[in-house]
Amino acid sequence: MIAPNIDVVCWNVRGLNNASSCLTVHDMLAATNCHLACLQETKLSNIDGVLAGFLGGHRLSSFAYKPAVGTKGGILLLWNDAALDVHNIVIRRFSITASVTIRDCLSTFLLTTVYGPTRDNLKGDFLRELRRIQPDDDQSWLVLGDFNLMHFIMSCCQIDVAYDSTRYLQL
Repeated sequence: MIAPNIDVVCWNVRGLNNASSCLTVHDMLAATNCHLACLQETKLSNIDGVLAGFLGGHRLSSFAYKPAVGTKGGILLLWNDAALDVHNIVIRRFSITASVTIRDCLSTFLLTTVYGPTRDNLKGDFLRELRRIQPDDDQSWLVLGDFNLMHFIMSCCQIDVAYDSTRYLQL
């Protein structure tokens, strides 16, 4: 059987530490037919079932999260348990990785959602983590999130200074 399409939302929410941000996320997710939502920069050290249930509504009823450190970072993964079986969840320093099986066809892929470090001295650690996660075999792998990487600084800041992102490519 050919795998059906699944709809995925990937969003840097820039903080869920106030009611208006939570309501905005809830409304947007409720307006979509997504099966899986990967939210970065939650800025929350704890996410309980009540908050996850509100954000994901009745469809995205299951969740896993990586806590923020203080008010920095944080990842929330929400999914529709009727459509997807999400298992073997591993939470690492910069990511959440899980095996995802589409229930309709039993097709499985590896999902990694990331929130990369903003500090330059941690970017190598982040990319090494991704390299360790990468499946060895021909398993499909979806990697998404906020990598906090740029090829050139000018692409972000409108200045003409080259940033040597190639030094990380050999990690």
